[in-house]
Amino acid sequence: MSLKFKTVLACALLALGMSSAHAAKRLTAADPDWTGGLVTCLVAQYIMENEMGYKIKRVTMPSGPGVFEGTKSGDLDFACESWPSYNPAGNKYIEEFGGDGSVKYLGATGIVGKSGYFVPRYVVEGDSARGIPASAPNLKSYKDLNQYAHMFKSLESGDKGSLIGCPVAAWLCEDQKRLDMLGVNFHAQALGSETAHWAEIQAKYKRGEPFVAYAWAPHWIHAALDLIEVELPPHDEAKWPATNWAQDVTHFHGNPSMLSDHPDVVKLLQNMDLTNDMQAGMIYDIDVKKGDAEEVVEEWMEANESIWRKWMP
Repeated sequence: MSLKFKTVLACALLALGMSSAHAAKRLTAADPDWTGGLVTCLVAQYIMENEMGYKIKRVTMPSGPGVFEGTKSGDLDFACESWPSYNPAGNKYIEEFGGDGSVKYLGATGIVGKSGYFVPRYVVEGDSARGIPASAPNLKSYKDLNQYAHMFKSLESGDKGSLIGCPVAAWLCEDQKRLDMLGVNFHAQALGSETAHWAEIQAKYKRGEPFVAYAWAPHWIHAALDLIEVELPPHDEAKWPATNWAQDVTHFHGNPSMLSDHPDVVKLLQNMDLTNDMQAGMIYDIDVKKGDAEEVVEEWMEANESIWRKWMP
């Protein structure tokens, strides 16, 4: 074999090896179609692409059976921020939820979905900078609401306190039933849309008025306003709705091949710990301030390297 042929062969083999390695560093991810989930995915993908040498093909999909089927088949390598209570059909795939293991649990995201009732911090602690005295200084739980009912009255509630409840009846939050079962002398008011709900809350906050309102996390409202949760009884399905909502510990999931082919990515996803507060700030910059999602996430990553460096494998 001539030296020239050996050289050409070596170069060809090297090129083939580089091509295979390059192909092995490509992944397809299901990006959620809501802002919070997208933020979680973009944070993970930023690290993969900028620190780990991966190229990510992003496919935006609504959460649900299609994502799980695509992950099972291998059309998708991994998916971000799955909410167990909103994806019961996915439980049949993931072993940790009683499934057959055809889709693998790849770790918690750090995001914990939860709902509840909230008041502005100034209601409990006051706000000296705004000249607002504490109107309900002993308010901690639903048990304390009746003594302050007069502080939360509205035109619609009459002599009762007013709760700005779930904005849409179809969400089946059962606010009035919950209040009645817990003996809370309040009227639950539904404003009919999310837009009206958040507008009413923000308007009252701006005026420094006391209010109790339904909200969920993560959400930009917690970045916009300083709110304190009013304690409800811990979730108990048998006693629902006289309890708090169940929490959703969200997670990453992926095709089983991820475990053997991309253990570094799996380790990253297992290490990630993006909190509700971190996500809420980015959601606010995207949904309220109308920033570009990728640019907002990139700015957060550049400003918080000390946090995400700890997640890297």
